[in-house]
Amino acid sequence: MTATERKQIVLAAYIGGVNEHTLWEHPDAGSQIAFSTFRQVAQTAERGFFDYFFLAEGLALRERDGTVFDHDIAGRPHTLSVLSALAAVTEHIGLVGTLNATFNEPYELARQLASLDHLSGGRAGWNVVTSFDEFTGGNFRRGGFLPRSQRYERAAEFLGAARELWDSWAEDAIAAYGEGGRFLADPRAGAFAHHGDQFDISGRFTVPRSPQGHPVIVQAGVSPQGRDFAAANSDLIFSPYSRVPEAREFYADVKRRAAGFGRDPGDLKIVPSIGYVLGGTEEEARRSAREIQQQILTEKTVRVRFEQVWNRDLSEYDIDGPVPDIEPDESAPPFIQGRAFHLQDRTRAVHEWRELARERDLSLRELAAEVFERSQLVGTPEQVADQLDDFVQQDGADGVVLGGHVTPGGLDDFVDEVVPLLQARGSLRTEYTGSTLRENLGLPIPERVSVPAATAG
Repeated sequence: MTATERKQIVLAAYIGGVNEHTLWEHPDAGSQIAFSTFRQVAQTAERGFFDYFFLAEGLALRERDGTVFDHDIAGRPHTLSVLSALAAVTEHIGLVGTLNATFNEPYELARQLASLDHLSGGRAGWNVVTSFDEFTGGNFRRGGFLPRSQRYERAAEFLGAARELWDSWAEDAIAAYGEGGRFLADPRAGAFAHHGDQFDISGRFTVPRSPQGHPVIVQAGVSPQGRDFAAANSDLIFSPYSRVPEAREFYADVKRRAAGFGRDPGDLKIVPSIGYVLGGTEEEARRSAREIQQQILTEKTVRVRFEQVWNRDLSEYDIDGPVPDIEPDESAPPFIQGRAFHLQDRTRAVHEWRELARERDLSLRELAAEVFERSQLVGTPEQVADQLDDFVQQDGADGVVLGGHVTPGGLDDFVDEVVPLLQARGSLRTEYTGSTLRENLGLPIPERVSVPAATAG
């Protein structure tokens, strides 16, 4: 395979929120609130020719048994506010934010994203997420209002309505004039009407179509319903799989589903989140990885992770002792609130983990290292470049989302030492060739959707 035939690796950078992979207690860690933290990570990623900077969303402080606990990160600024500020201090990198389709409304969120797309010159992206839990909904006075089975129904109609709004300005309904590029709109501009099961809205959208047509749409879906929604609607999918062969199976499955919806599979990019640890030698890197894991798996972390699965208070159990012999409480209210939970069957998971611990004589802490371990690229810069490039070229994914263990300086070594190696083998750009996020990702500008016109007035 020649350099020109190699898949170009999609790279994204993120700042960790409510997870244990970011060591906020580390002496070199910065503030999770100060703008300087976000700016440094985004500018470092741009220096490394990353495709986009990703920011997660925190809508509620997590609780343990009804009490906010210091395991959480408090003071998470609003996603769109941070990304808008970053648009002013970056030039090329995409700006992707997680925004909830359950607790927002199409008009306002579409307007905010369209504004970010214009402010950044076409670099905005939206990670569409859903929610159904009463705990988070309480902040919006919508606790438990949406049945779990309807969350994708709302999300699909929400996204469809947003696209209608983004396309409500016809190509010939706007003209720029004068030195300042002021806009003149004719009476048709922005007129829309959407009538559906979830939303009944009409009026005039205030923002013209952006340079890339629509913000890039990102989604994560694991269940069959989630995979279908992502394959039908997304430009980019967060994959939960970063190890071959399950990564290749997911990659092939979602691409196949995209083709089934009449899409070009190449217009859908798939990226998992993955960590990395560099060292001067392989042994040095592995030693550093073990030390980082020990810092991550604190007593509090181990207990909280397992309490969410058991849905019980496990404070009486020694984490360096055997795995608890009690069963999960399936019927009790969530013991850990506000944290994403993806297991479909608690009891099955506990039984499988208990058997694994019995076979390998693992303590609760050691079991946590096995079942909660995050996939990592570990080795010298050359080895990490090889691991990442091989994973992408073998269709495990189209790229990866990277986060350093220490924020905001954790990506520096990757950009300084790994990026040049990927560029040398032709797997990573040496310059930004496009002006929008879609162009840099190799994605087409969306065709305009048919927009039902509202009555002009």
